[in-house]
Amino acid sequence: MKHPRILMCPPDHYGIEYEINPWMSRSRGSVPERAKQQWTQLYETLQVLGVTIELMQPQKGLPDLVFTANAGLVFGQNFYSSRFRHEVRARETPYFEAWFREHDFTVMRLPEGVYFEGAGDALFCGSTLFAGYRIRSDVQGHQHLGKILGKMVLPLELINPRYYHLDTCFCPLAPGEAIYYPAAFDAYGRKVLESHIPRLLACTDTEAHRFGCNAVVVGKSVVINSGCEQLAADLRKWSYEPIAVELDEFLKAGGSAKCLTLRLDGEDAAQWS
Repeated sequence: MKHPRILMCPPDHYGIEYEINPWMSRSRGSVPERAKQQWTQLYETLQVLGVTIELMQPQKGLPDLVFTANAGLVFGQNFYSSRFRHEVRARETPYFEAWFREHDFTVMRLPEGVYFEGAGDALFCGSTLFAGYRIRSDVQGHQHLGKILGKMVLPLELINPRYYHLDTCFCPLAPGEAIYYPAAFDAYGRKVLESHIPRLLACTDTEAHRFGCNAVVVGKSVVINSGCEQLAADLRKWSYEPIAVELDEFLKAGGSAKCLTLRLDGEDAAQWS
């Protein structure tokens, strides 16, 4: 297995300061101490699994910088920077781009006016790029990326605002295997997944609501939010090792394990096998 490398950002300034998806409520807010504790547990769990974790400097006024998955897409030594739909998140881009430049990546940008929200909406399963669109990212952005990368892109329309990024309802496990939440996709999207991924593990409504699909895969280990017992049992049947980490403070912003991580060693799921 290729040695995993992941980018994370400590939640020093994490909080619910605005509302840009159905999960977020400023009146409910978050508990900073619990968020720090939960983030640290995820960080330490990944370290135990052999992941090298690199860190970004948190920035005051950018509460969602902690969700590094949305920074962009890493492919080789190129970093394809996101173009966020919401201005409150677009303010993160200069910090993400600066980090990648400082770490010897070539920063690439998509055309003006095309929304693209990084690994949140662009996930490889094998050599195919599955791309979520409509709520946050545009089809044109994924098509542009596909041409640059020389990879087949399969757009998947997201129809439930609670599952606004692809990584909230779809998680490649290995080439030809993935977790998904069927109700997040339209009928055509479900057919695309069924026809291109031989083994699909469906997440229940309840556990999808706990972001069971928003998992981090390291070889045969799958780090998931707590409270997803059925998914954990199904993963064991598929010879995976589920590891539960409570991340409820981040569910308040519409994120979980995958949202809090960005793979730096490429986005091809085969590299994890």
